[in-house]
Amino acid sequence: MKNVDHTDEQVTKRMHRYDKYLLLSWKRILIIAGAWVLSVVLHNVIYGLFYEYFRRTGGDEAVFFILAIFVIPLYFITSLVYTVVKKVSKLVGNKAS
Repeated sequence: MKNVDHTDEQVTKRMHRYDKYLLLSWKRILIIAGAWVLSVVLHNVIYGLFYEYFRRTGGDEAVFFILAIFVIPLYFITSLVYTVVKKVSKLVGNKAS
């Protein structure tokens, strides 16, 4: 097994990558809310357009439903926790100095 030694630069680079995708801002919150509404609307539109097919087969449109119910809320909760932890650790770090 290799002994992997991470430099400070690699760790900082990785943290900036997480910040890019997980740190919440008002703009990102609005985008998440818009994506959720769009998923709900698209689910209903597709179900309405293909109602006869879904009624005959006993199925339902699942892609946008799964996005709206599981994926988008999970991303929001993960981002919220990441943002709170990041802000609290920054506050604690500033008070310790």
